[in-house]
Parts: sequence; structure tokens; C-alpha cells
Amino acid sequence: MLEFWALTSKGVEELVADEIRLHGGEVIKMTMGVVRFKAELRTAYQLCLWSRMATRIMRLIQSEPITADSDLYQVASKIDWPQQMALRNTLAVDCVGKHAKIDNTQFGAIRLKDAIVDQFREETGHRPDVDRMNPDVRFQVRLDRNYFHFLQDFSGSSLHQRGYRSGQGEAPLKEHLAAALIKRSGWQVDQPFFDPFCGSGTLVIEAALLALNKAPGLARERFAFESWPGHREAIWRELKAEAKAAEKPLPTSIQFYGSDTDERALAKAKQNAAKAGISSITQFSYGDATKLNAAVSSSAGMIVTNPPYGERLGELPTLIPLYSQFSVALKQHYQGWRLAIITSNADLLRALRLSRSKTYKFTNGPLDCEFTLFDLTEKQVAVSSDAPSLFFQESSAFGNRLAKNLKQLRKWANKEQINCYRLYDADIPEYNVAVDWYDGEVVVHEYAAPSTVDEQVAQKRLFDVVNQVPPVLAITSDKMILKVREKQKGTSQYQALAKKAGQYKEVVEYGAKFLVNLRDYLDTGLFLDHRITRRMIQQQAKGKSVLNLFAYTGTASVHAAIGGARSVTTVDMSNTYLDWAKKNFTINGLTGSQYKFEQADCLQWLSRCREQFDLIFVDPPTFSNSKRMQDSWDVQRDHVGLLNKLIPRLAVGGKVIFSNNKRKFKLDTQQLIDAGWQVKDISAATLPEDFKRNPHIHVCFELTR
Repeated sequence: MLEFWALTSKGVEELVADEIRLHGGEVIKMTMGVVRFKAELRTAYQLCLWSRMATRIMRLIQSEPITADSDLYQVASKIDWPQQMALRNTLAVDCVGKHAKIDNTQFGAIRLKDAIVDQFREETGHRPDVDRMNPDVRFQVRLDRNYFHFLQDFSGSSLHQRGYRSGQGEAPLKEHLAAALIKRSGWQVDQPFFDPFCGSGTLVIEAALLALNKAPGLARERFAFESWPGHREAIWRELKAEAKAAEKPLPTSIQFYGSDTDERALAKAKQNAAKAGISSITQFSYGDATKLNAAVSSSAGMIVTNPPYGERLGELPTLIPLYSQFSVALKQHYQGWRLAIITSNADLLRALRLSRSKTYKFTNGPLDCEFTLFDLTEKQVAVSSDAPSLFFQESSAFGNRLAKNLKQLRKWANKEQINCYRLYDADIPEYNVAVDWYDGEVVVHEYAAPSTVDEQVAQKRLFDVVNQVPPVLAITSDKMILKVREKQKGTSQYQALAKKAGQYKEVVEYGAKFLVNLRDYLDTGLFLDHRITRRMIQQQAKGKSVLNLFAYTGTASVHAAIGGARSVTTVDMSNTYLDWAKKNFTINGLTGSQYKFEQADCLQWLSRCREQFDLIFVDPPTFSNSKRMQDSWDVQRDHVGLLNKLIPRLAVGGKVIFSNNKRKFKLDTQQLIDAGWQVKDISAATLPEDFKRNPHIHVCFELTR
């Protein structure tokens, strides 16, 4: 008997072992993603042809004991490589694992390749050619602490590639994992099968192929073992003929159903089903899983599905109602069915309000997932379909506080003629978020949890927040934007998110209009806590020349212009923010040569500027080491030097307003006094009503000469 290794995904090993035993193999060891077994050549062929859940079959050539000083080239040279391949064959080599003398796997692969070709050269005077993309033979060395395991890729390209896929949706399951989920679900081949989030149809198609007893390897053009010197063509032809004969005839009625709201994915699903030869027993149709009108079949069956589960926390606001509404639809129309869901965010399953019957662990690509089964019994279906329950007892306290703040602040905001303000700022320590209202939309900022708080607990509390904000504020979930703000180290405080939506919204404060972007950046373009400071600038700007340094989106500049400033100069290092500032001027009808916009490092710009200004507003970041700056910036370390640079730029009788958001910032008052400054702390006076719960949100000072 020969030894083989079956490779698969984490969580599928036991199912692969069952397949091996079914075909007569002897399982000898299971590790993560690998099932080692002994088998005759016929059994290995059968597994290549029939395995639905392995991704590769590897033949063990030899395992060599090693020490930390072992050289891969020397160990590999002990093997008779001409017995494993012919000179005319092309080869490729892989290396997996770690060893003390191998810096990286690419180096390990080169050492093995050299050992193979050098042996051929010594024996024949010629060497085989290397073809990394499409070799006749592929070898692999696996490194562990005690052995070098040399293997031949027996099956070839991954076995999950059945040959029917013509395209795939945005986040597909691979075919072998889909087959594993179907097996774990407990589905019987005579039951109706339904996937309400079907995408490109993989789950539906795999279930149909299983019911028809179609060998998944029959559609493959070639297996790697067909180029192996030990290949037995007669056995292989016999097994393929047996596999074709084992196929069951197509049923006369449809019993495999898929639906989705993505028309392009549905078109791919239909193409895939046609290529697999099962179009007549599958039905793919447009359908919203949250609005199921009736069961797809009068007979109770199995629902196996891979709904969206979001790789980013920011997707939670739309996912929670999706799961909740999906559950309501199931309870109305699918009593007696079984539901099986794979997700990487098990907390979302709480929104179903169903009691789970069993859970399995799998990986889907890089994500650790749970595959959970629910029986939609009469008792389960009778469970209330209201919003999902909360994780923690104090969750209701968060909702109550948010509602109380809203009631108080809404009247104040209407009186002040502002439509964006902070509703909540970590009022309850366990719910460490800020909730900002922007004229009908809400941004929830999650502060980075302290190291003493368990990450899973923090995420569950965030789930509670996301669950309560829409109903308390009477908005739909798509009007809530969730952002995570982590403590920045070595970067600018302004960071764009990964994917830009380009959606801008107009808001107002004290007669000024501003464009905010709630989705593309961690900051929205408007610092709400500086609202009073901006109004102060508006009130003091009439007839004055105004300079706004570190201007961001120019909101203070707009207030100065509205206040009647003689001129306004806006300086920032970012072209993106300066363009944004110009748009803010435009929507306020502010045009003219008296409004200047300078793209520059503010410190360098001050060194070359020769103008003087009556009013200077400077609101620098806490820290920055942007590549556009000559040196890094730290507001605590560098604020005195910055303010002293303003001395020649300040007109007689002029004023500087200096603010920043560094927690525990301490103004070096003595150094500033020694330099001739008069300093007045106006932090408390510039704290808006909606930020009085957090008096340390910023500091602000008036400086005069």
C-alpha cells in the first residue's frame, strides 16, 4: 500500500476521512487541513474522482528524519528522482513549513529543485525543464520539526474546481466547502433544497450533483497522476466508466432552488447549472431573503445558505436588520424546515431569535466561521419576531440615555439653528462610543477599547449599540454609519477609509453651510466640538485679515468670510481638504480674490510668508509625520515654536486663537510669556452644549502681544 495525504480546509478533515474510509483507504493521522492515509492505487484514483471535500491528493514519496542542521539539498539527494518522473517531463516544486536553515519557502523550493535536476544531469547528462504554471509533475516538500516530507502532487489543480464554474459572485464558497456544509446540514437527497442568498449558485449546484451521484472529478480534463511513471491507465479507464454508470437519472421535477437580489450573480448561477448539466432540476430566481412570500416547495426541506456577514465592523448597521427580517420571513413561511447558516460573525445570529441545535467550526478562505443549524419547529416559529435581544443588562441604559440626550439637545439645536451635533459621548463607560447627529443621519464612532476589556465583549457591546441606535433615533439602518477610531501612532490623525463612496451632505451651523462626508473618512469634514470657536471667529472677523492654519476643510475660514473679513487665507498640506474648503466657500456664495487657498506644510509656509494678519486661527493635529513634512509634528513638543513663528505674521493689536484636541495637553505658559505673549484660556467658554459631558474634548487659548 502507498501513503497519501488529502488536503482540505480547516474543519473539513473528519468529512474527508469519512470519504477515504468509504473508498477503502486506511486513515492513519489527521492534522489541521491534512488527512494522511494508506491505500492501494485504485483507491487513490477513486478519491481523485469522487472526493467532494478534499482539495488535493498528494502521494508521499519519502519522509526523512532531520535535525536543525540538516541541509534540504543533501536530504533530497537521497531520493531516486528518475523513479518519480521522466526526463521529458516538466516539473514544478513547492515548499511548505519552516526549518532552521531555510529562510523562506521560496529558498526551500529552489534547494529541492536543484537536488532533482542535478541528479538527472549526473545520470543522463541532461536536466528536466521547469514549468511553474503548467508542469507535468509537481513535487512538494513539507517541513516540520523532525522530518522533511517529500510528496508528489497526485491530483493536480485543486479538486474544488469541478469544471462547471463560469463565474462567481463577490464572496463565494469554494465547491469543496459547499459540499462539506451540505453534508453537515443533515440534508437528505430526497428533500427540497433552498439557498435564499445563492449568489453564483455553488450550494444549490453541489447539492444537485450529490443527489444525482455525479462524480465531481469526471469533468476534469486532466489529473497530475496521468504523467506519473507509475500510472495504470487500465485501472483509471475502468473507474471512469464505473463512475459514469453510477449516475442517477434526472428527476422529473425541480427540487433545488436559489434566489438572490444580484441579477449578475443569478445569471452566473444559471450558466454554472447549465454547464453542470442540471438546469432542468434547478431554479434560480430574483428574490429578497427578507421578503419571502411563500415556501419554494410544499414539502419541508433544507435551507443552507451563506448570507452576508461583513468583514468590517462598519457593515453591522445593515446586517443586523437583514438577519432579523430574514428570520421573520422564515417564521412566516418555512415552519418544519431546517436552516443551516455559515457566518464569520456569530453575534449576528442573535438577530434571528432562534435556538440553535448544533454548531460546527470551519474556515472560509481567511475567515474563521461557524456553521449553525436551526430547526424551524412550531415552538421556534412562535418566538417573537421583534428586534433581537441584547447581550448585556445595562444595554437598555445606553438606549435610555441616548433617548434622554436626544430630547434635551434637539430643542437646543433648533434654537441655535444647527442641525449636526453630538448626542452621546461614552456617557456610560461600558458603551465607549460617540454618537453624532447629522441632519437625519448618524455616525457612531467606536473608541478603541482599553486592553483590559476582552475584544469579544467589546464587539458584543458594539452590537448592542448598533441594535439600539436606529429605533431610538427613529432612523433606518442605512442612515447609520459605524466607524472605528483607533489610537493613531506615527500617522496623521486624518485617515481615509478603504472604500470611498463619494457622498457629500450639506449641513448648517450659525448661518454657515458645510459639506460633510459621513462615509469616506474617519473624520467627517466638520469638527463639531469647535463650533463655538468658529462662531467666535465669525463675530470677530469683520474688516480683518484672517489666517487659518492647518485649515482642514476650511470651516473656520467660511465663518470668517461670512463675518465680513477683509481677506481670508486658508493653508493646509492636503489638496483634498483644500478642494473641500473651496466647495464650502462655493455653497456659501463666497467668491473673490480676497479668499486665498495655499497648499503647503504650514511651518514651511510661515517661514516664507511676509504678510501680516489681524486674526490667526491655528488648530494643528496632535501628531503627524506625513511624508510631505520635513519633520514630524507633536503638538505638546512643538506648540511653543509654532506660536513664536506667528509673531512676525501678527499685525499690531492682532489676536491668535490656538486650539487642539490632545488629551492632557499642557500649554507652556511661562515660555510663551517670556516670548512676549499674553495668554487667556478660553477652553470652557468654547465648549458647546452637546460636549459639556466631556469637558476635556479640546483646549483653546487666546494669545495677544
